[in-house]
Amino acid sequence: MKLSKERIELHIGFEQSGNKNKIRMTEFPIIKTNRLLLRQFIRSDVENVYKGLSHSDVIKYYGISFDSLEATEEQMNWFADLVRNKTGIWWAICSSDNTIFYGAGGLNSLSKEHKKAEIGFWLLPDFWGQGIMQEAFPLICNFGFKKLNLHRIEGFVDTENSNCIKSLKMLDFTHEGTMKECEIKNGKYISIDIYAKLNEK
Repeated sequence: MKLSKERIELHIGFEQSGNKNKIRMTEFPIIKTNRLLLRQFIRSDVENVYKGLSHSDVIKYYGISFDSLEATEEQMNWFADLVRNKTGIWWAICSSDNTIFYGAGGLNSLSKEHKKAEIGFWLLPDFWGQGIMQEAFPLICNFGFKKLNLHRIEGFVDTENSNCIKSLKMLDFTHEGTMKECEIKNGKYISIDIYAKLNEK
């Protein structure tokens, strides 16, 4: 898949020291293409985050949901804590001119010791099927591999989430197995598929 050329601007992120095993937080990295802007979350994004994480179609397979703007502050704090605690980074995914909020995506459960992280994402339903995640996903992966020196990026997906699984396969993530009935959601056991992509340099 051909992507528009990405540009990473360190406005408020991650900086790699001389020792490749050490990652130091500096400014937040903004990633921009002709179509997309991946930027840091700001307080005013809470309404869009709530819109996404209270929508029945979004939260069907997502592990978190909120029933008020006030409750959604927990998610906003989670985004900030990832960077503060050096455990990952999530971006607000917007139009290149920053006028339209599409969704969110990023890396969490970052392990510097094992050089791996978990990828996650969601989009507002109005923008499904427009190729947004197919463009944003590789940008996030490339950042993880090139800037964070990750060797492995993992995706854990509900086995019934066919859209997400299709996206992972299109982006060359490999299915490594299924954890059968490993979690309970809405009173029912669900199975989780494990997908992963390695840094092939």
